[in-house]
Amino acid sequence: MLKKITTAASVVLLSVLTACGSGGGGSTGSSGDTITMGFAQVGAESGWRTANTKSVQDEAKAAGIDLKFSDAQQKQENQIKAIRSYIQQKVSVIAFSPVVETGWDTVLLEAKRANIPVILTDRSIDSDDTSLYKTFLGSDFVEEGRKAGDWMVANASGPTNVVELQGTTGAAPAIDRKKGFEEKIAAKPDIKVVASQSGDFTRSGGKQVMEAFLKSQPKIDVVYAHNDDMGLGAIEAIKAAGKVPGKDIKIITVDAVKDGMQALANGEINFIVECNPLLGKQLMELAKKVVAGEDVPARVVTVEGTFTQEQAKEALPKRQY
Repeated sequence: MLKKITTAASVVLLSVLTACGSGGGGSTGSSGDTITMGFAQVGAESGWRTANTKSVQDEAKAAGIDLKFSDAQQKQENQIKAIRSYIQQKVSVIAFSPVVETGWDTVLLEAKRANIPVILTDRSIDSDDTSLYKTFLGSDFVEEGRKAGDWMVANASGPTNVVELQGTTGAAPAIDRKKGFEEKIAAKPDIKVVASQSGDFTRSGGKQVMEAFLKSQPKIDVVYAHNDDMGLGAIEAIKAAGKVPGKDIKIITVDAVKDGMQALANGEINFIVECNPLLGKQLMELAKKVVAGEDVPARVVTVEGTFTQEQAKEALPKRQY
């Protein structure tokens, strides 16, 4: 996705830097044949991210991969420090889910020169140098936005005012989910996004922004939240304002984590676009191939669906996240 690799499905996993040197693979690390992976996670901002982290940790253990894990607390500078630390430790492969799309070329070039492949996970980067990655595993965020927009167009009757709770400013899912949604609602001029602001993918951020929207906007028909957690925060604000979420104000979200699916089953959310966080197994398979110098696809898209209230009720009992 350098230059925006955004393709269908939900959740993004890592983009592996093209390895230099013989065989194109990285070193196996200090423990002989054991692969050591340095993983720089965005943070723990949502239920989705928690499930994603657990998947990576569990699947690394199952695959016999030595995982070095860091939590960037949603700060790019923390991820860059972690990646540089992994380079110094001479890990076999680096994987990370970038906080934002831009500003990665320098540190990824350092990894490339150290012959350490990098895998982008869940989120893409925006760079002109496609040699800085081998593969990108994750969702197509634009397509997720389109799915949300399709539902909006199909269910809108007459003039419809939408407020948008965006994800972290500069993050691939925030940029692309907005783009896909706008692309679809353009077919129906009666649908207007009257306010759009970042809630930083957090429940508290979604609540705070929604409180502001309720004060500043005379009429709100629909909330489009870039993830479930912000949508759940919006529900709190809507209830506090004396309105009924899902009825007085309809809500569309992205992710399909358990809390969001329960709110959908309860009728407080109206439609959810899935973004699957369980990328750990695919990531470990890609890591093994990359370290071995095998060819891997430049883009691996996860398969995801959508949920209505009835579908959520059916799926909840066996939901893993």
